[in-house]
Amino acid sequence: MPTVKPDATLKGAVDVAREAAESIAERGTVGDHLGMEIVEDRVATHYFACTATAYPGWRWAITVARVPRSRTVTVSETNLVPGDGALLSPQWLPYADRLAPGDIGPGDVTPKVDDDPLLEAGFEATGVDGDEDAAVAWELGLGRPRVLSAEGRDVAAQRWYDGDHGPNAPVAQKAPAPCSTCGFFIPMAGALRPFFGVCANAWSPSDGAVVSLDHGCGAHSEVDIDAPEPEVIAPPVLDDNELERV
Repeated sequence: MPTVKPDATLKGAVDVAREAAESIAERGTVGDHLGMEIVEDRVATHYFACTATAYPGWRWAITVARVPRSRTVTVSETNLVPGDGALLSPQWLPYADRLAPGDIGPGDVTPKVDDDPLLEAGFEATGVDGDEDAAVAWELGLGRPRVLSAEGRDVAAQRWYDGDHGPNAPVAQKAPAPCSTCGFFIPMAGALRPFFGVCANAWSPSDGAVVSLDHGCGAHSEVDIDAPEPEVIAPPVLDDNELERV
């Protein structure tokens, strides 16, 4: 790669570059000259500190140029660019990586993810073209295009277990007994049955939610509060041997 030659004319155009920076910057935000960089023959960029409060660490970048055998310097570009320690916006993330539970509101629709590793085909074709199997699956009510894969089931189970309806929730830590022994616990069908069920107790904070077998709360069907000791009030005693003066 050919070496770019030094250019004394462009190097000395600090005032020209500063004037260009001040023409686009808010007044008083063009600071000290930070140096110059030769971009290519007869093209260079001067850098000035940006003193604006909103842009810490940023620099004004003014690119200047000249034609061959001329000492007249012209301004090519004016920019505000980040320097070392500049405050930058967070790196862009796809929606699937930044979407959090609870972000979806009424009317919101998420794009379809065709290659979602948490899902797999809802039926497996065994015929020549698969139409017969698909028709049977739909008739049985199992015709969803995709269902949870083993990975998807494990991810969901771990999320539920670590959440507010698992054994580590504050309400479960103080529960008198686990959900597995409660009459309002409805076991879940399928592969997750040994670990989860649904709470059907209207008094419970987990009513209608998936709960782990070792979750719990104070509304357990078989637990009662400690009854207080009955208050005993002694009956009044009449003493006929004692006179009250009037």
